[in-house]
Amino acid sequence: MGSTLLKWGNSPNLAVTGVTLNHATLSLTAGGDPAVLLATVVPSIAANQVVTWASSNTNVTVATNGVVTPVSAGTATITATTQDGNKTATCTVTVSTP
Repeated sequence: MGSTLLKWGNSPNLAVTGVTLNHATLSLTAGGDPAVLLATVVPSIAANQVVTWASSNTNVTVATNGVVTPVSAGTATITATTQDGNKTATCTVTVSTP
């Protein structure tokens, strides 16, 4: 009788087809608590799950782990970009004064 080997994990040849974020919009207060954006790469078993982050406004910063910090009032678009395929997802962040 034959046997089948099943391998779990990322597929070395499966390309990224998209990325989504856990929030489309965020409302924060300047100097207040940060928020966390989570990026989900599709498909979940794609080989390269790396995402880079960027903010359109220096008053709203985003760290390499998706933590958004409201430095001062303003609006920013936070963009997550996949390393494989340059797929993007965005979140609009509005920061108000306390």
